[in-house]
Amino acid sequence: MAGILCARFLQEAGVDYILLEGDTVCSGVTGNTTAKITSQHGLFYHKLQKTVGRERAGIVLEANQSAVERYADLCREADCDFERRDSYVYSRQDRDKLERELRALEGTGVGAELTETVELPFFTAGAVRFPNQAQFHPLKFAAHIVEGLKVYEHTFVRELGGNTAVTDHGRVAFRKLVMAVHFPVGLPLSPSYRFRGRLRGLYFLKMYQHRSYAMALKDAPLVRGMYVDESRTGMSFRSYGDFLLLGGGGHRTGKRGGGWRELSRLAADLYPGAVEAARWAAQDCMTLDGIPYIGRYSRKTPNCFVATGFNKWGMTSSMVAAMILTDLVLEKETPYADVFRPSRSVLRPQLLANGCEAVVNILSPVKKRCPHMGCALRWNAEEHSWDCPCHGSRFDREGHLLENPSNINFKSKGSDVEGGEG
Repeated sequence: MAGILCARFLQEAGVDYILLEGDTVCSGVTGNTTAKITSQHGLFYHKLQKTVGRERAGIVLEANQSAVERYADLCREADCDFERRDSYVYSRQDRDKLERELRALEGTGVGAELTETVELPFFTAGAVRFPNQAQFHPLKFAAHIVEGLKVYEHTFVRELGGNTAVTDHGRVAFRKLVMAVHFPVGLPLSPSYRFRGRLRGLYFLKMYQHRSYAMALKDAPLVRGMYVDESRTGMSFRSYGDFLLLGGGGHRTGKRGGGWRELSRLAADLYPGAVEAARWAAQDCMTLDGIPYIGRYSRKTPNCFVATGFNKWGMTSSMVAAMILTDLVLEKETPYADVFRPSRSVLRPQLLANGCEAVVNILSPVKKRCPHMGCALRWNAEEHSWDCPCHGSRFDREGHLLENPSNINFKSKGSDVEGGEG
């Protein structure tokens, strides 16, 4: 979604561009979103004020609110089931957390309030409500936005060197590059610079990946609002048409978690008369401080830009990224760029956790290893995949790549890597 929106805005600005898509448009992470368009990202702003200060936290909120309204403008011309809905973050037992978040939002103009959760099928301590947020059908929206754009599908970038991108169909020369690829690869991406490229930007240390699970229930009571638990192990709720969309069971990629089994059990307990109509999973890049990395890829790559680390709020963050990156490509001043820049401080507790996870898995005595940086792969029995707990790469049973940052397959019967650069 971030890449499509960047292309749309650059085209409107008269910039000569092309959009390269390795598979088909929105066949990856965007196709698995629950599609909430909201500036409410959990009980986020109280924590953010403590780490980056009230002013910078206010800029993050302003950027996300602007993104919500930008979607509203674009959705007027798109048949994409856009609906204004209130957004709620609830707590099962800690009302103090809710009150702290509400105090952090005082004077922001967002209109947040403390309220009850009468639509949910269990008791809560209340919820913080953001009014006038939204939900939509992301694939219908993308299908409209992509019309008239210069998009090349099935054009996987195999190598980057200098100002040239190498694909199976030819070479593309560029002056500026935007990487909207979920988890960014190392730069430059070429065999002779592979290791040094991974170090640039330090994304392998600044992020980890988290899996989330969802299902659509038929014949379950619908909800008007969009709900998410303040606890990462809690549940989310929203409605679409006649379906209740239920989310939960999440865990760090490569670790054990509840998955669909947990969701199925909860659905049976909460909605015994409901029927499961569909299920899917998503994967999200998590940053050190909860703010996405949007801006220059690194200090030494002034003409390369990145959008990553959306922390489970990919729809709103994709729009924020498109607004910021369009301005940066056009060399225009933007009020949000400094707060979201990827080269900001990495001195956060999560950095140590990410580093320890990598060391433990690199030293683990197993044969099956991720070709990205050599971490031990773990079998995911729920989804029948080999998953990397360090950086989130995933492979099917035969070793074919499912999720980056790895860009090559691995041989499932051994530790050797197969395939080429890509």
